[in-house]
Amino acid sequence: MSVITSILALIVTLGILVTIHEYGHYWVARRCGVKVLRFSVGFGKVLFSRTDKHGTEFAIAAIPLGGYVKMLDEREGEVPEHELDSAFNRKTVWQRMAIVLAGPAANIIFAIFAYWLMFMTGVTSIKPVVGVVTEPAISAGIESEDVITAIDGNTVSSWQQVNFRLIDRIGDTGDVMLELNGSKQSSINIEKWLHDVEEPYPLEHLGIAPFRPSIPAVIDQVQDGLAADQAGIKVGDEITSANGQEIEDWSQLVEIIKSNPNQPVDLIIARDGNEQPLMLIPGSKQLSDEQQIGFAGIAVKQPELPQDFIVRNTYGLIESIAMALDKTWQMSVMTLDSLGKMIQGLLSVKNLSGPITIAKVANASAEAGFEAFIGFLAYISIMLAIVNLLPIPVLDGGHFLYYVIEAIKGSPVSEKVQIMGIKIGMLLLFTVMFIAIFNDISRI
Repeated sequence: MSVITSILALIVTLGILVTIHEYGHYWVARRCGVKVLRFSVGFGKVLFSRTDKHGTEFAIAAIPLGGYVKMLDEREGEVPEHELDSAFNRKTVWQRMAIVLAGPAANIIFAIFAYWLMFMTGVTSIKPVVGVVTEPAISAGIESEDVITAIDGNTVSSWQQVNFRLIDRIGDTGDVMLELNGSKQSSINIEKWLHDVEEPYPLEHLGIAPFRPSIPAVIDQVQDGLAADQAGIKVGDEITSANGQEIEDWSQLVEIIKSNPNQPVDLIIARDGNEQPLMLIPGSKQLSDEQQIGFAGIAVKQPELPQDFIVRNTYGLIESIAMALDKTWQMSVMTLDSLGKMIQGLLSVKNLSGPITIAKVANASAEAGFEAFIGFLAYISIMLAIVNLLPIPVLDGGHFLYYVIEAIKGSPVSEKVQIMGIKIGMLLLFTVMFIAIFNDISRI
């Protein structure tokens, strides 16, 4: 069922964002007097279509991984003389620039609207109270129950803000400056930080874990066919001992399982008021640093945090607009910075994600509720806008670059150069898509 819901979440997510992107192109093209032949959400075989009074076919196609707006253009076929004024290629260079920029602009506008709606309806955040501390945080003087109040001079009030500030530092060399409890200063030195880690968890690598209540090892989920299921563990079982060690908290069990890939772990479980022994042989998973860790395919129900750790804020109309603009700007800068670090080799291409990862995250955010899903939509919309603005032929940014050159030199870029650019652009896109899908499959 999770596979089906993930696929549906992917279709809904991409459907919304692609429609918004293509509508930007469509809306500005119509305002510039260009005849639009087809507005398609998806590629391939048309599943549904209708044609409006202007002769535009609106279609939904079978492959929901993009879309396009097809305009009347002499370069793509013969145009009747009475429609020449409606052809895209007959419009001024400034109009063509506006049309290609309209798609990414629509995605940015949607992100601002989504964040505005999120702030208006209320934002739930968790106070960044430190829990378990390990190295290098211990050496930096960070202690359990400290509250992180600033990262590198930027005020933070939630774990989400802390993580975003730390993500900005991936690939960097220097010191991460932390302010604790409003006055206590601490720093942790980093060098090319997490630049080659497949799934970086900045907090974990700083030796900081968020505070959480003690979690008894009472099983809430068992994945079919994995180690725990094969060992006979059932939902509702409480694991009280592992390899002779008394288990008082879920994290103890996790560490024992991780430390014993493919090795027997003797368990004592409490079931229906009785204790009984079981032998678990954890599976093995290789991390990006080639370390092998064990996993069992079990999960516990997360306890609720104390209410004083949870902050929920709603904001007024004007304040929400200002915050939405600021949030969109922050996420845009972070996305550009990440792309720049990837190009420089400071951030591993293992972090590229394809449709499988997007589907899983979309499903998880949808299950988490409106706030999480609308925030996810806004972030993906920003990424879609920025990626499309890259100066790569076949993308909006590549077309825009051609029109800038045309505006400067007074004539269009030669057809030979454009064809060469398309070939290079397609090669780059297919390479990136291959890496992203390969990463998706590797994570599975």
